[in-house]
Amino acid sequence: MVAGGMAGSDSRGSDWSDQEIDLIVADYFAMLQMELAGQTFVKSHRNMALQQLISRSHASIEFKHGNISAVLERLGLPTIKGYRPRENFQGALIEGVGRYLGTPGRPEALVAFSEAVAVETPVMLPIVDAPPLSHVEKPSTRPLERLVRKFDPAVRDARNRSLGLRGEERAFHAERERLSAVGREDLARKVRWVSQEDGDGAGYDIRSYAHDGQERLLEVKTTLGHARTPFYLSSNELAFSQERPEAFKLLRVYDFARSAKAFELEPPLTDHVALLPTAYRASF
Repeated sequence: MVAGGMAGSDSRGSDWSDQEIDLIVADYFAMLQMELAGQTFVKSHRNMALQQLISRSHASIEFKHGNISAVLERLGLPTIKGYRPRENFQGALIEGVGRYLGTPGRPEALVAFSEAVAVETPVMLPIVDAPPLSHVEKPSTRPLERLVRKFDPAVRDARNRSLGLRGEERAFHAERERLSAVGREDLARKVRWVSQEDGDGAGYDIRSYAHDGQERLLEVKTTLGHARTPFYLSSNELAFSQERPEAFKLLRVYDFARSAKAFELEPPLTDHVALLPTAYRASF
């Protein structure tokens, strides 16, 4: 159990059974899909229905929903609004989320669903402050670490070419709109989606400009998850950021399934993120 003892049990103090956990996890994901699709539901009614099935109190069920949010946050998945992540969860809950996501095709289907129902938003992409680099890791356990490795959000996003393309497309149009809004139609027309027109390998995705004409070379990383969801950076992208630090910008687009927003990171990237080697090139 992650720091916190028995919080989340009902008034009788008993741990949740696997059957109870499976029921509440399935209900959570059902509500999440409804919320992402813009469908209305009443949380209290869902809670009452669960009480009939698992004989747990309203408060216990609410707390467990927060526990599920905390696990999904670690996995870089969307969470239900209003269910604040609560970190002190049973190890059995980690296993329950793993069982749900372990159904063949379910993680991919969830991500595809989240993308498909993403609400159309204005062309402009809100730019917010980047989260600060934190040297304090959240409490973890081996079961939680195994779950994150199995459903690694960075791997999932890197393999999701459709999500990556949509994020780049959104950034491309947002850059043109930004320049047009300051009267630089001449520069807006020159913005290029390099990775789409010339293919990957340049070390960035979009060539844009500041309002004064200085180049902005954007590498776009997109996720359905929250601002701190980890991502992969290639050695080529890192090298390019070091070669062109005055122009390179890493544009992190997040919360793409709801209301996409972004922040920019400038070189040196190690001032903003912790870079950990995850693969090695072997040669003879």
